[in-house]
Amino acid sequence: MIYEFIATITAGFGMAGIAMIIRHLTKFAGKQAPKWLIPIFAAIGMLGFQIHQEYNWQQQQIDRLPEQVKVVKTVEGQAWYRPWSYLKPQVIRFMAVEAGEPLGSDINLTTEDIRRSNIYLFERRISTKIIPQLVNCQQPAITSLTTKAPLSAATFKQLQWQPLAADNEILQVVCQ
Repeated sequence: MIYEFIATITAGFGMAGIAMIIRHLTKFAGKQAPKWLIPIFAAIGMLGFQIHQEYNWQQQQIDRLPEQVKVVKTVEGQAWYRPWSYLKPQVIRFMAVEAGEPLGSDINLTTEDIRRSNIYLFERRISTKIIPQLVNCQQPAITSLTTKAPLSAATFKQLQWQPLAADNEILQVVCQ
């Protein structure tokens, strides 16, 4: 976030520099541009950079993700204090899921195909939340894990499974 702040200030100084060049060039033309042009250009530069970041933060986060992590849902929004968002809604949060690893020999399972995965919840200017999950690929269902410690058979039986639709994107990514 500190880098974004520094980049915003730099954009303001850059645009103010362009305004200063315009003022000096207009002086040679016989009329000088007004002094208020410099802070207006600085504000336009800073606001323009922030708008650019609002629309590109999602792709910047996706570019940092490993190959096995896929985006499954995005939420777009509009705000009165961001009037440009009414022209093109911006992504305010999104969810990504990593491809699942077979649960393997953690516990003695029947023939069910159960995989361990993580769901990542991203939101602008908020830390990423990681939620460990178990997904049953044969009987589409999902459950949250409270720990990454190895599961025991007793703990496994106590898990609360939520059914998933067969075409659910989480199921498709985890069970691929």
